[in-house]
Amino acid sequence: FDHDAITSTSINMVSLNLALSLLLATGSQAFVPAANKPSSSALNAVSKKDTYSITLLPGDGIGPEITEATKVALEALTEKCDFKIELKEALIGGAAIDEKNDPFPQESLEQCLGSDSVLLACIGGYKWDNNPRELRPESGLLKMRKEMGLFANLRPAKVLPQLIDASTLKREVVEGVDVMVVRELTGDVYFGTPKGIDEIDGQRVGYNNMIYSESEIDRIARVAGDVASKREGKLCSVDKANVLDVSQLWRDVVTQVITDDFKDVELSHMYVDNAAMQLIRWPKQFDTIVCGNIFGDILSDEASMLVGSLGMLPSASIGESGPGVFEPCHGSAPDIAGEDKANPLAMILSAAMMLTYDLDRPAEAKMLEEAVEAVLDQGIRTPDIKQEGDGCKLVGCKEMGQAVADVIASMVMN
Repeated sequence: FDHDAITSTSINMVSLNLALSLLLATGSQAFVPAANKPSSSALNAVSKKDTYSITLLPGDGIGPEITEATKVALEALTEKCDFKIELKEALIGGAAIDEKNDPFPQESLEQCLGSDSVLLACIGGYKWDNNPRELRPESGLLKMRKEMGLFANLRPAKVLPQLIDASTLKREVVEGVDVMVVRELTGDVYFGTPKGIDEIDGQRVGYNNMIYSESEIDRIARVAGDVASKREGKLCSVDKANVLDVSQLWRDVVTQVITDDFKDVELSHMYVDNAAMQLIRWPKQFDTIVCGNIFGDILSDEASMLVGSLGMLPSASIGESGPGVFEPCHGSAPDIAGEDKANPLAMILSAAMMLTYDLDRPAEAKMLEEAVEAVLDQGIRTPDIKQEGDGCKLVGCKEMGQAVADVIASMVMN
């Protein structure tokens, strides 16, 4: 070991700690814990009604294509079930930067807040990668989550029997996997302040703060408890409490909430490094997983690959009140944008989650999910889920959306 280097690093870290302490004590960006009070209820939907107002955010890349395919499926569903969805588009991401020089303009925020729910496609692309951080598409997504109070992300990873061979893992490992990852969205190191890149002791030092208040942990624990109680009753809380003080607080609060208010839920704890390994080794041990923002960001992507393609996975982002945002897990895939190669099923399944969690239409959500499975049963595949020699029909984005719509139209109503 280089003793002088270690000593120099230690001195610099002391300087950094002093700088951060001063910023925390006096800076205008100092962290202020969330004022939200613990809530006993977790998931809220508008009352069931005949007409709903939905904001569509097509975004970037393949976003407009999968949005159009999803609209076709939703139109078939609303016609079949005799209710209306009024769809109005707004800007977000790179498209918003190009038109408004803002990744999430105020008018888009206001439209989203005034809707019953929001359906988002995807954002981002190489075009904006070198922009200043405040003018990158991802900044618009973070702003939307913060301004709309979307603190909880629900991301299911369910292996469908029709696509089990699309997974890179062995059949016996992934068959029957059905995991729900509940991720906190508006705290943690992504939002903690102070943050930045400063020059300290003659060198640049970058820093972010992993911060959670008790109330922030409490409310996500209640969502996770609610979700777990409606599934198999097993909840695994993921943290790094052996080295992080913020994770110790996380573990303490989650334990108290679940023990006191969700007595039917079996709670376990797992360090994040072990959880990452266990998700690959034996994913069927998990039912519901709850974790903070950065751990959830990583683990939910890992869990999604158990099913073989991000193109199949929906997600929901919800708050304590107001509309939620429902979006596929995949990115904007700019390399295939405009080529009719995208898989719209994740966005269609996100619309199903919207029907369940925001619109109080669980029966219609089930119809949409069953239509997707029926299309897969027919052997219809987009390129991302097509396997060599599987005998299935290769289709594009438009045809896949129409296939789902056709199945819905042919369904017999009870």
